Parts: sequence; structure tokens; C-alpha cells
Amino acid sequence: MRRNKSSVSNGSKPQPTPTGGAPKAELSPKPEPQQPEKLKETSNAAGQAGTGKTLFDRANESLHHLHRPTKEELLAAATGAWSRFKVHFKWFSIKSGRKFNMDDISAFFSWILLGHIAWVIVGTTTFFSILIFLVNSVIAQETLARWVGNYLTKSSGVKVVFESAIVPKWGDGVISFKNVFVSRRPGQGQAKVSKGSQQESAAAAAAAAAAHDAPEWHATDEEEDTNYTQFDLSIDTVNVTLSFTKWFNGKGLLRDVEIKGIRGVVDRRSLQAPEEYVDPRTYKHEHNPGDFELDSFKMEDLLVTIYQTNGFRPFPVSIYSCDLPQLRKQWLFYDFLSANMMSGSFDNSLFTIHPKQTHNYAALPQSEAADEGPTQWKKHTRIRIDGLNIDHLNRGVDGPFGWIHEGNLDIVSDIMFPADNDESIAKVMSDFYDRVEATVTSNGTRSVLEFQKPIDPTPMPPRTDSTGAEVVTADENEDDKRFLVMDIRVQLNDVRAAVPIFTNDISYVNNALIRPIVAYINSKRTFIPVNCRVVKRASEFDGSWTIYDSGLMDDLSREMYEAFARDIHDDHQTRRRRFKKVGIWTLQLAAQALFIGLAGNIA
Repeated sequence: MRRNKSSVSNGSKPQPTPTGGAPKAELSPKPEPQQPEKLKETSNAAGQAGTGKTLFDRANESLHHLHRPTKEELLAAATGAWSRFKVHFKWFSIKSGRKFNMDDISAFFSWILLGHIAWVIVGTTTFFSILIFLVNSVIAQETLARWVGNYLTKSSGVKVVFESAIVPKWGDGVISFKNVFVSRRPGQGQAKVSKGSQQESAAAAAAAAAAHDAPEWHATDEEEDTNYTQFDLSIDTVNVTLSFTKWFNGKGLLRDVEIKGIRGVVDRRSLQAPEEYVDPRTYKHEHNPGDFELDSFKMEDLLVTIYQTNGFRPFPVSIYSCDLPQLRKQWLFYDFLSANMMSGSFDNSLFTIHPKQTHNYAALPQSEAADEGPTQWKKHTRIRIDGLNIDHLNRGVDGPFGWIHEGNLDIVSDIMFPADNDESIAKVMSDFYDRVEATVTSNGTRSVLEFQKPIDPTPMPPRTDSTGAEVVTADENEDDKRFLVMDIRVQLNDVRAAVPIFTNDISYVNNALIRPIVAYINSKRTFIPVNCRVVKRASEFDGSWTIYDSGLMDDLSREMYEAFARDIHDDHQTRRRRFKKVGIWTLQLAAQALFIGLAGNIA
């Protein structure tokens, strides 16, 4: 009978025993041990299968059951307003609910720093307004006023007193100073800013000035120089706007300035005249980095009393309103001449500065300047002064103004201002191209001329003046191409002149015209019209603050002298023609009477 296979052995044949006994039953088959080569192949195959996936993919496969919370889930899990705010801020900044790391914190600081830098550059006034508001909220307002005053005192060398705090005006976008007192007197070299009343500061300044003028006053500091203009001014309102770009370019921190309500005294009695003659042009201001260059300047309601040297009577100066398109410290006098509008009084003589007007247009170019191009002149301004006393012009001035000692005059001056230099890239390239073309053309012409004549090895000496200095022509100096033209009409009213004792200022030939000019002035003392033209280089106003250091007063006196000489010559010609007419009329009348007498005798 056939025997079935056991299910326990799983159908496998029993292994024969070495002794040849009966086969042994096995419950389960034993796995065959693998060789080391097989294990190595298996591990290599597993490694090759895993190299196709990154660590992040394998982590996602292993953590596929984890869920990233959304913004809505984080907000739903928040317990309060502060938690919801943190969720909103984190989701806005990093799009996650995790904690901030160092990279995030450094990025925040970088953005905050760059944002504030851009804010300071673009909105300097707004930035400082918020800063002033915060400082006024944290500390006392007097502290901020003291800080700003100390900076102004250190930079300008004058004493500053603030009666009220520094406040920003959000509606106008300016920083406002209220009730400011500014003083410059001897002994204030170490003075610091304070906060107080304008009346107390003005009274203290007046007492100091009176003590300085007293006979028993003696200087406590021998080394202090008092040869400067002193003043005590109280200002009602000062509105300023700031510009970081101008400060970075060395043009001062101020961009626009508006001043209202100025009262005070300007004292020039401490100025000492030099023993020898000094050219006023040597007193010009030298440019320093940080000198202000304002884009706009406005002033209203100014009234000051000026005290001059040599016992000259004090006189008031008023400015009702003033609007300047720009005000630069280096071109102070030039910018005031080119004001858009200015009205006021000088020693009770009204003056105005306004654009010149014609019948159809305002500031129409002159016909003689129209042929030279519309861009030659920037603007045309008229200055008018009525009833100015002559003693303001004859003090220390040579020429006809110095000979007149009584009377007043009316001045009407039409000024043509040259156009500003165009510093754009297109203009620079155009000028460079024109210069290259002119150089090539001149070199070609020179080559043709040198080919036609022998070469002279002796070089041409430079042109020099009487002092031996080399003369610079207008072509060599770019600024010399810009001229300021002034057509001046002066009307002398009720004047009286006297022959000067010393006439060293004019030559021997012109010395002979002094007496005729004085006689001409005294003979027509009721009304004398004089017309002249003054042409000055624009570069001569660089650094000038007054009419004297710019040389305009000397040029005006010289042109007035020549105008008087022409008027005398024309008057002599007119008188000679009048004598001829009177002589001919007398001869005709005598001949007619003679003929009538002869006719009567014959009859």
C-alpha cells in the first residue's frame, strides 16, 4: 500500500543521515544561508533604488500623515487678539506659523534700516517732524529747543532765544519756530541758547549795547574782535523745510524758508575804517562747504533801524513782502536783485522790484537782444526807488555822487539777467562737439597758412597788463560770456554840488571837467535827468553781499561821470546853436530897422 507524503514536511524529501538510519521529520524548512556576495548584491540594489529620491521626498513619504496648518486653522486656534495679530503678521512676513529665525530677523532689520534711509532722503521734513513730535512727547519741549539752539549757535556764532517750542505743521508740511530772538553782540562767543521772553532778551541786549557805548566801559577781553556788524532781531515766525539731498551735496540742510514779523536794530557803529584804501572787492565772501542754497525764500513784515558809522543819522528800513526764487549765501546780492517781487522802504523812500512790463507782455526781451537768441536772457527786472536822499550815495564815493551834498534822486533801473549755464548731458556733449569742430577747423586753417609761409621758431609771448599779470580773454573764461546789463535812469531833484578839494580819483584831462559839471548841476538843480548803462560780468557778483563789494557802485559813479560829460557837451552845442539863432535874429531885426529908417529918410 502506497504511503502519502506528510503535510508537515511540505512535500520535501528527507535528508539521508550519515549513519544510514531512518529519516528525521522536520516541522518547517530552514532558510538557506546566503553567501556574502549575495548580501552585497542585495544592498547595492537597494541603494540604487533609493538614489532616485531626495531626502525631502523620502521624509514626505515617511511623514505623509502630517498636515501643514493653514492661516484659517491658525486663526481658529488663536485665543485672543494678540495671538491673531501674531498669526496675521507671521503669515504676511514668512507665510508660516513657525518661529522667526536669525535670517528672518536680519531681513527685518535690513528692510527697516533701508526704509528709514529712503524716508530721510525723500521726505526729510516729514521725518524730522515726526521725530520732533516724538521728542516733544517724551521729554520736555525746552530740551529740544535748547538742542536746536545750541546747534544754530555753534554753526552761526549768534545767540538764539526760543520763547515757545519747536512744533511741526502737518497741514503745511513745514517745521515752525515761534517767537525767536537772535542777537550778535560782543561777549557772546561762548553764549548758549536759552528759552525765555523776547522782551527780556531785547531789554538785556539793549542794556549790553548801552553799557558798551558808555565812556567808562572797558573791554574785558582784549583779544575779541568787534569789527563786525552787530544786531538784535526778534522774529515772530520762521517756517522751514529740510532736504537731506542738499545737505549731502554740501548745500545746507534748509530747502525753503519763510520768515514773518521781524523787528530789531542793526548796529554798524563798531566797524572800523582801514587807515589805507582797501578795494571793496577784497571783502567778498569765500565759499565754504555747507553754505546754504535755498530753493525758495519768502519774507514779510520787516522793520529794522540801522545805525551807521561816523555819526550818520539812524534810518529805518522796511520790507513789506519779498519773494525770491532762490537765495544762495555765495550770491546773496545777486539773488536779491533777481527777486520775483519785493516792496518796501529805505529811509522812508519807497522801492519796488518787479518784472519789467510792456504794453502787451511782461518782461519782453529787448529788440536789440532778440536777434541774439531767446535763451540769452533769463529775465528782465525793473527796480524803482523814489525820493532817495543823496547822503546815502555820497559818503566815501568818488565821482559826481561824492560832489553832490544836497538833494534827492529817483532811480529807475531795467536789469537784464543772463541765462543760467545749462549743465545737462546734452549741453555738455554739444559744447564738446563744437569745441572739437572748432579746434579741427582752426588746425586745418593753420596748416594751410603755415604751408604757405616759413615757420617762425620764436613763440608768441602771452599778453600781460601793466602789472605784469597775464591777461585772460573772454574766450578763455566761460563765466565771462554771461553779462548783467543795467539801463539806469536817474533824476536829480533839488540838488546842489561843490567842487571837491582832492581829485586824485580822476586823471588830469578829466580834472578840467569838474568845474563845468558842478556848474551844470547847480544851474539845473531843480530837475536833472541822467541816463547811463552799466554792463558787468556775472562772475563779479560771486561772493558779493552789498553794492560796494560787487564793484557796482564804482561802475555806476564812473558811468554817471561820463553821462554828465556828454550832457555838458550837448548843452554847449545847444547853447551855441541858440546863440547863433539869437545872433541871426538880432542881425535880421537890426537890418530891418535900418532899412525902414533909410526908407523913411528917402521918402
